[in-house]
Amino acid sequence: MDFVHYEVKERVGYITLARSEKRNALNAEMVSELKRAFAAAEDDETCKVIVLRAEGKVFCAGADLEYLQRLQQYDYHDNLADSTHLMELFRLIYTLKKVVIAQVHGHAIAGGCGLAAICDFTFAVPEARFGYTEVKIGFIPAIVKVFLLRKIGEARAKQLLLTGDLISAEEAQNFGLVNYVVPANELEDRVFSFAQKLCKENSRQSMEVTKEMIARVQEMSLEDGLQYAAEMNAVARGSEDCQRGIAAFLNKEALTW
Repeated sequence: MDFVHYEVKERVGYITLARSEKRNALNAEMVSELKRAFAAAEDDETCKVIVLRAEGKVFCAGADLEYLQRLQQYDYHDNLADSTHLMELFRLIYTLKKVVIAQVHGHAIAGGCGLAAICDFTFAVPEARFGYTEVKIGFIPAIVKVFLLRKIGEARAKQLLLTGDLISAEEAQNFGLVNYVVPANELEDRVFSFAQKLCKENSRQSMEVTKEMIARVQEMSLEDGLQYAAEMNAVARGSEDCQRGIAAFLNKEALTW
């Protein structure tokens, strides 16, 4: 692949944005490569946790503006196909079976901020800036809004999406966009250590089912959500991982997943 690289290191799958000369801006080809990389990582038995990172000074500047300018010559149906292409990438990351960690070493703007926010965990350096600047160029933050409302709620989503202002990593952490703010010289090691913690301490099956339930239960009524939770609880009790984990706990045995 030209714009995205994939490799595995000690059960951590690294998906790297590699279009640094364009500030890792998203176009159709890059979105296609990201979709292929995430699908490959999901099917890769040697990969348990995924890290999304980038080359260059910027994590991702969002949509490639030259590409957007070309899209203005398209009709509605062509633009809908292109928009759906991006939507499918975001949905894929959000519903992926494996945990995805964003390693944000530079600015994450517009669609790039969407990429960082949609991951299950986000680590960022203090110098990084986050924001959705679409309204400043007459565009709209349409797709990311669906996920952002779930993640940080309406009030803070409105503040970010309607002002288009950039915020610091510390502010992003206060908003719930970022989980950990880490010095640049520690970022890579801290992310790897965190990924290894998930790999060694947590059941793959348990993380997969928990992530799926978080995505699905929000769409349900209270009663439907509770019924779904009870059913999944019952299924989990009979799983091999649960039986192994409980036996190890009762026998006071150290367990490495």
